[in-house]
This record gives sequence, structure tokens and C-alpha cells, in this order.
Amino acid sequence: MTMQKSIFSKYFTICAALILTSIVILGTVFLGFAAQYNKTQTFDSLNRNAKSIGKLFAEYSAGTSGFTQTTFDVYLKNTAETLGAQIFITDAEGKTIYCTEQTPCRHTAQTIPSDIITTLVTTGNYAELGKLGGVYDGRYHTVAVTAAANLQTFCIFVSVYDMGQQQVFLNELIKMFLISAAVVLVIASIAVYFISVQLVKPLRQMSEAAKKFGRGEFDTRLEVTSYDEMGQLAMSLNQMAQSLSTTESARRSFTANISHELKTPMTTISGFVDGILDGTIPPEKQRHYLTIVSEETKRLSRLVRTMLNLSRIEAGEMQMKRTKFNIVDTICQTVFLFEKQIEEKHLEVRGLDHEKVMVEADPDLMYQVVYNLTENAVKFVNDGGYLAFDFSSDAKHIYVSVKNSGTGLTKEEIPKIFDRFYKTDRSRGLDKNGVGLGLYIVRSIVSLHGGEIIVRSTEGEFVEFMFSLPYMRQGVKFKKNAAAVLESENT
Repeated sequence: MTMQKSIFSKYFTICAALILTSIVILGTVFLGFAAQYNKTQTFDSLNRNAKSIGKLFAEYSAGTSGFTQTTFDVYLKNTAETLGAQIFITDAEGKTIYCTEQTPCRHTAQTIPSDIITTLVTTGNYAELGKLGGVYDGRYHTVAVTAAANLQTFCIFVSVYDMGQQQVFLNELIKMFLISAAVVLVIASIAVYFISVQLVKPLRQMSEAAKKFGRGEFDTRLEVTSYDEMGQLAMSLNQMAQSLSTTESARRSFTANISHELKTPMTTISGFVDGILDGTIPPEKQRHYLTIVSEETKRLSRLVRTMLNLSRIEAGEMQMKRTKFNIVDTICQTVFLFEKQIEEKHLEVRGLDHEKVMVEADPDLMYQVVYNLTENAVKFVNDGGYLAFDFSSDAKHIYVSVKNSGTGLTKEEIPKIFDRFYKTDRSRGLDKNGVGLGLYIVRSIVSLHGGEIIVRSTEGEFVEFMFSLPYMRQGVKFKKNAAAVLESENT
């Protein structure tokens, strides 16, 4: 729970910090633009009025405006009063020749600094927020333009005292912005809180489910309500739980099966040995029962050896030594090992006269595959029946088929035939020494080589096992196309 709260706290803190940072950056940029806009508007207004005054002054000086000295003076003073500004006119040397201030005009005793006049005459305009080179005691918004009259250049200055209007304007903006930001921050924080709760909720459920998985309770399932990352994680956990449940069931079944397989021969061995030792079994029968003990001991040895090989395969410790060899020879040698049983059952063996079929695989492991399949075929074939071996290929794989006549398998048995320790009811009567691991090991070895194995059967007629191996080099293409066979029903 501490971890979950920490995740919630971190997520909420990060989101709140991002929102607050965004608000601060947005406010700073907004206020900066607002201040610049206000300043620009002030200068633009002063500049327009200065140009208008300059034009009228030029016309007035030329006598084409219709203004008299009195009316022009009234116009300038009205304009200055409307703008709340001071207007004064200087010659090209910076000496004041007219101003709207009450007499005496303070500008008459001052000369505008030469650098300002030079800039103004050169560029035709001038603007600043300051004291105009010491002309004013305080900060003024000042705009100046030039006007030509009677072959002379005059400078028109319009100045407005900076009474802090811009600061007042910014203060009001700041107040409105802070109120708005506070409201937005509160709403965003509430939204982030509930969103964080909803995001953390499935994590808490997953944590509880993981704890149950750790206790072996694999029946727990998470509800999947979306298909985003959280939903995909929930589905993955459900799949993991299903896989763990299947693995646990398989482990328990495996433990039960191996315990049963070990218990049966050990009980037999213990019973017969104790009977011999305590005299229950008479001496003339001891050899018979010792033979049974020997067979059971061999069965235990086969079981342990098989389990070790199976463990090595599943752990990935089985080292394959791939070489190119003729698998037809391997099958022929294997069939010869069952010559006695084949003769006793009067079997017909087909397909061993096939041309070479070169494969690239581990010879010892493939021998085990061929041996197990052949052993099963000989064991369950009917008297007077047949064993058939077939070879085919396509562009990618080589296919080997082991087929025998007989009672076959039912559709219910086929899906289970490769399971560990599985035996059909008929095989339990015919196979006294097997432990039900042969076909499972066959499939494991074939998979280890990158191939597949399937089984086809028609009840009362035949059983056919076909396995494939990757085709790793150019070779002979056989007449039969086994791709169609692999696509046939497997149930």
C-alpha cells in the first residue's frame, strides 16, 4: 500500500507541478506581451498626433492652412489637453520656439541634447521612455518627428508623463490572471486527483492479484475494461495466471503420475524380495519372481533415464550435434531390431526400398524418435498387418511417416496422445513396460530440431505418425507432396 500511495503521490505531484509551471510560463509571456502592446500603443498614438501636428505646422508656416497664430495656438493646446501631453516645437539646433505650457515655457531655457536632435533629423522620428536627456525630471513617453517649413527643419515633440498607468494596467492584468489561474489550478487539481485515483486503481488490483498468484491462487482474474496499456497489462496478467494455472496442474499431474509409475514397480520389487527373504516364496519359484524383479528394475531404470533426458530437453541443456545422414538407413537399422516381433506377427514392411533421404539433424536424437515410433507401431499393429514408411518433401521441409494397420485411435484419444504419461485403454493392456513418455519425448526432440509431428488415424484401420525436419540444403524432391498431408485433420 505504501508503494501504491507513493505512485499516486508522485503522479499527482508531477501533474500539479506541470500545470503550475505552465500557468506561470503562460502568465509571464502574456503579461510581457500585454506590457509591450500597451507601450507600443502609447507610442503609436503619440506618433500619429506628432505627424498630424507637424503637417499642420508646415501648412501654417506656409500660410496655406487657414490658421491664424491664435487659432493654431488654441488647436495645439486643445490637442495637448486631450492627449494629456506636452507639445513643443524646436528648430534644427534643439532650441524651443513654441510650447503648450503656460508662459513662461520651461523648454525655452533648455536645449534638446544634440544626439537626440541628430537622430531625429537623420531618421525623421524619435521615441523614448525617459527624461529626454535631462529635459524632464521624471519619466515621459516622448515621440518626435520633423517638419519642413520655409526651407527650414523643425522638430515636433509630444510628451506624456508616465504616471504609472502601464503599471496600473499590468497590476490589473496580474490580478485577473491570478484569480483565473487559481480557479484553473483548483479545477485541474481536482481533475488530476480523480484521474490519478482511476489510474492507480487497476494497479492496486494488479498488485493484489500478483500477491494471490504468489500464494498459488491462480483462479483470480482481472477485469479488462479498456484496450489501452492498462488493459493490455491486465490481459497479460490474466494470460500469465492461466499459464501458471496450467503449469501448476501439469506439475501436480506429473508428480502424481511419476509417483504412481515409481510406486508400482517398487511395490512389486519390495513384495517379491520380502517374500523370498522371509521364505513365503518357495525356492523352486524364486527364479521366476527374481525375473519379474529384474524386469521391474529395468523398467525403473528406463523411467529414470527417460526422465533425465526429458529434463535436459526441457531445460535446454540437450546439445545437438547436427550432421548430414541418410535417415532411410536409420529406419532400416531400427526395423531390424524388431525382426523377431515382426516375424511373430507376420507383418508386411513397406517403404524401406526408398532412395536416400539426406537430413541434417542429430543422429542419436533422431534414432530415438525413429525407435519410439517404430516400437509403438510394432507393438500395436494387428497380426498379419503392415508397417509402412514414407518419405516426402517440399521447398522447406522433409517429411517422414511411420504407419501401421490396426485398431487405430479414437478422436478423443488423438489430442492427448502426446501428453506425458498418457496411455490409451488398449495400450495399458498391451504395453506393460512403457511409462507413457515415448511420444512426448518424440515431439520434444522434433520441436528441438525446428520441426513438427502430427498423427492421423482412422479407427479400426490405421495409425500414422508424420514428423517434419527443416530442409537445409538442395536435394531430391520426392514424388509425394507431404504439405497436403500436414494440412489434413489432426483430430
